[in-house]
Amino acid sequence: MTRSTAFALLCGLLAATLLAAGPAAAGDAAAGRKKAQVCQPCHGLDGIAKIPMAPNLAGNNELYLRKQLEAFRSGQRTNEMMSVVAKGLSDADIANVAAWYSSIEITVKLPPAN
Repeated sequence: MTRSTAFALLCGLLAATLLAAGPAAAGDAAAGRKKAQVCQPCHGLDGIAKIPMAPNLAGNNELYLRKQLEAFRSGQRTNEMMSVVAKGLSDADIANVAAWYSSIEITVKLPPAN
């Protein structure tokens, strides 16, 4: 087997593995908006934090948000409030809330340079 054939085979196997794994099921942003009502006191329905200790969620990457919620639910990541809230979320709830917050468009305006 030539080096280029082996490389092509390796690339093909890698591509097949990635395609077989497939992306995680996309969440339903509309359902996530409804579920995010419980998040509203801290993170706001608009994803802009309402209290200083809570992060803004609007416009964050959907996969990132899902992973963080899953980590809180499993106990891999802990926070007094989020650990309690995340325990009651199903996989679908997590996907939907992540889809909602990631779908919020944010804009950034840089201050004038001095």
